[in-house]
Amino acid sequence: MMSPLKSGWYRLPGLLRYALQRLGMGAVLCVGVTFVSFALTQVVPGDPVTANLGERAAADPEIVALYRERYGLDKPLPAQYARYLTRLLQGDLGISQQTHRPVATDLATYMSATLELAIVAMVLAMAAGMALGIVAAVWRDGWPDQVIRVVSLAGVSVPTFWLALVCLYLFFFKFNLSPGVGRLGPGTPAPEALTGLYTLDAALRGQWGLLREALSYIALPALVLATYTTGIVTRFTRAAMLDSLGHDYVRAARAKGLPAHTVILRHALRPALAAIITVSGMAFGRMLAGAVLVESVYSWPGLGLYAYRSALTLDLQAIMGVSLIIAVIYILVNLAVDILYAVIDPRIRY
Repeated sequence: MMSPLKSGWYRLPGLLRYALQRLGMGAVLCVGVTFVSFALTQVVPGDPVTANLGERAAADPEIVALYRERYGLDKPLPAQYARYLTRLLQGDLGISQQTHRPVATDLATYMSATLELAIVAMVLAMAAGMALGIVAAVWRDGWPDQVIRVVSLAGVSVPTFWLALVCLYLFFFKFNLSPGVGRLGPGTPAPEALTGLYTLDAALRGQWGLLREALSYIALPALVLATYTTGIVTRFTRAAMLDSLGHDYVRAARAKGLPAHTVILRHALRPALAAIITVSGMAFGRMLAGAVLVESVYSWPGLGLYAYRSALTLDLQAIMGVSLIIAVIYILVNLAVDILYAVIDPRIRY
């Protein structure tokens, strides 16, 4: 006889049960990420005491002892990890040794800039990549397909840091088509924070001039960041569409005399969305984790720049905070991808 708990669980809607299962797996993965990030910070070369105090202060045993006691570095590793988990459950990620502010505050400040850049870049990459992939599949082996394949190959092959430097030189220095670096001009005040995303906050406040300025500053770094993902999405969309176009139900739809756009968008594209969503979810996580190069070139005050500076100063609390937030974002993106699978294909719910 089935237990009441189990029978109640199976009475839940299929999509809700599926989402709760994935959410539970994500929570377990988060705990594993904290252990891995903590272990990696213990094996990195260099001494955080010397990196933060300097050689002169690090030569004084009394100062070193006080420093280790303040940040808990004088305790055994299991005790340090237990202390970290206890504080993490309370929402305390520690104090950054480079900014002397709570790591949670730093992450909230820098994360909004990275999210804004990644979201704009992802929208551009998805729109361009899917459109190019569909065109390449429909005109298979024709000249549009050949051109798009070369463009997508170039997009995934060009190094991001080199492309960022070249675009900054051409569009800002040479032709003066881009306003420069940063999120806004030097004398422009940021919009009142609602979401932390300057473009969205300016739109919600009805500050259209500020919105145009924010879009002009984000356009170039977002295009650079979107280049690699556009190439990937284009290639996966083309492959998935070619597979869908060869199925019998697509040929049957064409035999019925349905318009070409209906056959392509309704009958061929929807089955191909599973592969496209998979690569898009992974690409979005990669954007958030790998935006450090673009942020460094364009002085974009985001999470990547914060992580880079934390690594230089061996700021262990900040490094673990960045690792944790990136892992959580990856898990949430994968959860969203899984739920979209279930929406697209109801068979997955069961």
